[in-house]
Amino acid sequence: MVTILDTIGDKRPRHPEKEHKPDQPVLKKPDWIRVRASSSPVFTETKNIVREINLVTVCEEAGCPNIGECWSKKHATMMIMGEICTRACAFCNVRTGKPNALDITEPGNVANAVAKLDLNHVVITSVDRDDLDDGGANHIADTIHAIREASPRTTVEVLTPDFLRKDGALEIVVKAKPDVFNHNIETVPGHYLTVRPGARYYHSIRLLERVKEIDPTIFTKSGLMVGFGETRNEILQLMDDLRVANVDFLTIGQYLQPTKKHHRVERFIPPDEFESFKTAAYSKGFLLVSSSPLTRSSYHADEDFAQLRVAREKQLANAQLAD
Repeated sequence: MVTILDTIGDKRPRHPEKEHKPDQPVLKKPDWIRVRASSSPVFTETKNIVREINLVTVCEEAGCPNIGECWSKKHATMMIMGEICTRACAFCNVRTGKPNALDITEPGNVANAVAKLDLNHVVITSVDRDDLDDGGANHIADTIHAIREASPRTTVEVLTPDFLRKDGALEIVVKAKPDVFNHNIETVPGHYLTVRPGARYYHSIRLLERVKEIDPTIFTKSGLMVGFGETRNEILQLMDDLRVANVDFLTIGQYLQPTKKHHRVERFIPPDEFESFKTAAYSKGFLLVSSSPLTRSSYHADEDFAQLRVAREKQLANAQLAD
């Protein structure tokens, strides 16, 4: 199991903004949520490369339960622009505070890591950088360009912040032409004030829609966590909102509470309900749906990208036959 700490190296609280909050009960995980630690030599090799190049990964920072499986396949989601976020979402284990200045060597370092790991597909995510005029858009674009130069055959997926009140930022990232543009919606609109207070639901929907308007060839993707107390009807309405925005790929996974100071898990959703969500999402027209208790945004991202391309080709062929 992944061990998630309340403090950082010098024992300072990892989330000072949550210290005043009352402790939330941490529910015992059901059997279908449990994962084993990896003893794979490839896991160790990936870990050593990450340490050697001094990379930050969301796998570690966010305490992802799939780190053993993914690192054993040399899959790692790289987190750029530092490990300190300007937001304080109630679900997230990434540190909150005042970020450091951007590292101008980071795009090149990330590109070198992608080449060294020999990745077919890479996911680049980041903390929110509300302190920057462009929200970090140029840094993300520079990272995409550096990967293209160092490893031309690697397909690139970005998982971006919402660029709230950052005019022109989205256009900078889209112009860099990632193969997949991912922005997670995270939860239903009724829970935004408590789960994602720094964000705006309809802004995130519009962000995803705007990507398609600028460049229809880019795959769009969004992720949803369940277990906050949302209803099935709220989830189905969220699916409809994403489809209106022409989102191609939806991921649905179980929210897991990082610490007693984070938002509580109201319910562990059983696997059969995740299958039901998948069926409903496909009926609404998504090209690809990943829905399971341990699904995360970048889980199996390389295999999923291959399926996305096949699904689009099939969709285009069917449209031609209909004409």
